Amino acid sequence: MLPLQADMEFTAKQIAELLQGTVDGNAEAKVSRLSKIEEGTEGSLTFLANPAYTQFIYTTNASVAIVNSDFVAEKEISATLVRVENAYASFAKLLEVYNTIQRNKVGIDSHAFIESSSSYGADVYIGAFTYIGKNVKIGDRAKIYPNVYVGDNCTIGNDTTIFPGTQIYSDCVIGNHVTLHAGCVIGADGFGFQPNSENNYQKVAQIGNVIIEDHVDVGANSSIDRATLGSTIIRKGVKLDNLIQIAHNVEIGENTVIAAQTGVAGSTKIGKNCMIGGQVGIVGHLTIADGTKIAAQSGVGSNITKPNEILQGSPAFGIGDYKRTYVVFRKLPDLERKIQDLEKTIASLRDKASS
Repeated sequence: MLPLQADMEFTAKQIAELLQGTVDGNAEAKVSRLSKIEEGTEGSLTFLANPAYTQFIYTTNASVAIVNSDFVAEKEISATLVRVENAYASFAKLLEVYNTIQRNKVGIDSHAFIESSSSYGADVYIGAFTYIGKNVKIGDRAKIYPNVYVGDNCTIGNDTTIFPGTQIYSDCVIGNHVTLHAGCVIGADGFGFQPNSENNYQKVAQIGNVIIEDHVDVGANSSIDRATLGSTIIRKGVKLDNLIQIAHNVEIGENTVIAAQTGVAGSTKIGKNCMIGGQVGIVGHLTIADGTKIAAQSGVGSNITKPNEILQGSPAFGIGDYKRTYVVFRKLPDLERKIQDLEKTIASLRDKASS
């Protein structure tokens, strides 16, 4: 159950107005908490969208429940109903409102340090022990939580949220409505080393930056390396899960989503609207076409030029071929026994023929 702040109390009528729904029951019923339908208590708000949970609408103690407009009750319900076109989407909207209110922090903590050459917009929040370097520009309503480091010459857009412990190296550009979750490292050096005559590795200076466009989410403890030259670019609408490594000079196209523990090596260009599963490894200097889907734990070692392909395996190839191959793979012990039996039969026939 999610407790709201003490002053966050709403009536069924107010909720219905927000969601453009209608009230079935006591319009003045008040709620101050959000709950799952099977865990609802008096004063809580819940929802019913999945028919598998219909039984709980008759037993929940929640004060208000959001349901689809075509829901027909088969017996008495104690909760006030708010009928909407899409209960799941409406509850998601309420969660977003709740989330916005919960994170509506404003002000600069006295323990934050901001270089005098930096600037920030209206209604920002900068938490304790955060360091803002020289010539940083921070947009309106940005929320920077405690213990964040922002290096020199960075830009952070409007309505962007940066959670605790994130490190943003110098010269990086973070767009509007971006969320960087705790522990992200943006702009660390790319993995660039050159063997020298003594067979040691000489570091190659990484003097580029990272550009993160608008409406990007980066999960906790993910790392996006700065470019050797130019920029590592995360395009608009990209969603990255936790524990992802994006190497130097990579470019990820609009609205691509990548699941946890995936690694993308340097200078690879991933198209837009791609879906990449967890623990995928992608080698460097590749091009991956728009709309590509890559199953979890796959390894990609060559260009993907045809849009909208679905790939699986290591090395990855077409998912249809992969499934047919895997069927054969699972039968290998049986096939081996059959081959051994055939070899014995052939040897026996040879012995008879020679005698």
